[in-house]
Amino acid sequence: MKPTVVDHIGIAVKSIDEALAFWQSSLGIQCTGVEEVAEQKVKTAFLPIGDTEVELLEATSDESPVAKFIEKKGEGIHHLAIRVDNLEKALEEMKAKGIKLIDESPRYGAGGAKIAFVHPKSTGGILLELSER
Repeated sequence: MKPTVVDHIGIAVKSIDEALAFWQSSLGIQCTGVEEVAEQKVKTAFLPIGDTEVELLEATSDESPVAKFIEKKGEGIHHLAIRVDNLEKALEEMKAKGIKLIDESPRYGAGGAKIAFVHPKSTGGILLELSER
C-alpha cells in the first residue's frame, strides 16, 4: 500500500448550508459541488484547499452513520481520508496484517471515488477512510 496524499478531512455537520456559510464567507473557500450518496445516507460538499479537501457531511436519514455520530459526539471531525494508488491491494495488505476493517471491499463514495473504512479500534481511535480516485 502506498498512501499518496491526505485526500480529505470529513466533518459531520447538521446543515451543509449553514456550514458552507462559514467556510465560504469567512474563509473564502468555495464549494465545488454538493452530492447525495444515497447508499451512505449522506449529503456531501467538498471544499478544496491545495491538494486536499474538506468534506462536509450532512445526514439524510436518522439511520445514517453521520446522524448517529452527531447524536453521540456532536458536530466535528468525523474521519480522515488518505488516498491510495490501489484500494483493493491496500485492503488485502491490511487484512493480512490483522487490521480490523469496516469495509473488506471497496464501495462507492462521493465524487466517484472508491472508498473503504478502517475500524477506529485499529487506528488509535480515528475513523480512517482509504480512497482511490
